[in-house]
Amino acid sequence: MGTNKRILAVDIGAGTQDILLYEEGIPIENCVKLVLPSATSLVAGKISGATAVGKDIFLAGHVMGGGPLVRALKNHLAAGLHAYASPAAAKTVRDDLREVEAMGVELADDCPEHCLPIELRDLDVDRLGRALSLFDVPLPEITAVAVQDHGEIIGRSNRKFRFEHWERFLRDGGRLGDLIYKDNVPPYLTRMLAVRHDVPEAFVMDTGAAAMRGALLDPVVNGRRESGVVAVNVGNQHTLAALLKGDRIWGIFEHHTGSITPEKLDDYLRRFVRGEVSNEEVYNDGGHGCAVLPGAPAAESFDFIAVTGPQRHKANELGYFAVPYGDMMLSGSFGLVAAVKEYLSLTK
Repeated sequence: MGTNKRILAVDIGAGTQDILLYEEGIPIENCVKLVLPSATSLVAGKISGATAVGKDIFLAGHVMGGGPLVRALKNHLAAGLHAYASPAAAKTVRDDLREVEAMGVELADDCPEHCLPIELRDLDVDRLGRALSLFDVPLPEITAVAVQDHGEIIGRSNRKFRFEHWERFLRDGGRLGDLIYKDNVPPYLTRMLAVRHDVPEAFVMDTGAAAMRGALLDPVVNGRRESGVVAVNVGNQHTLAALLKGDRIWGIFEHHTGSITPEKLDDYLRRFVRGEVSNEEVYNDGGHGCAVLPGAPAAESFDFIAVTGPQRHKANELGYFAVPYGDMMLSGSFGLVAAVKEYLSLTK
């Protein structure tokens, strides 16, 4: 690996993939950084292009982020065109393949001759490597990737299932260092496992967790870490908040960003720190859930709110906008690097 540690950190959201090529020993401001369209946005563009010219499509590859991709697929089917998918790729749309077929997608192992093949994957390392090679920048040997993974569940709400994952994390100690996975990815986190299929040695992490970890690198936020912080990531699709003190998370709140107004978020956060938001309330409101551990520090410990994320304007009056290394868009990437470095230091 050479003298200096180099890490490729890729934070994959619904709209963008935010990329940092970290190199130990040089100022982080001088590291290579890219903000590119997300893979799901690129696939959505390919599907829309096929729709425009009346071409049937075949989705190959494996599970990845949905969002724009699924919306484009629905528009394609609504236009009276055919869509085929391999079983692995079809799980991008729904975990239950019967639901995918009910939408009108036909399952197939191979691409029909008349179809446009479209490959599904969250991270194309080879393509990124070719682009960087034009600037004589080699890919690092260490890769860390953040994706938002509901977890695979059949016959139950994936919102509830995802939040059960957060509840287990809290019960198991809520340690910041446990938010990143190397060889211990839970088997139900199939999107993370798909990333590991493409990049077998990659570290993987949830996007919300990576963003919150990155927010702690802002010196103002870090200065409040030991006394207590409400870390909030207002992402394009999900809003995740955590009650954090030192290296421990005592509570988690998660909702859909599109369902939250600034006023609603303000109300939720005020009651969240007091332990007054129930799991059922958030779920019934269309979100994922809320949980605070028994014995959590008093509400006064969490009077400082640190906000990050591309939709942070929804929290404009609620707290401090965290800007790690002067670049909010790379919060998740910075968080990935910090988590990897901590993991490696503990496993030496």
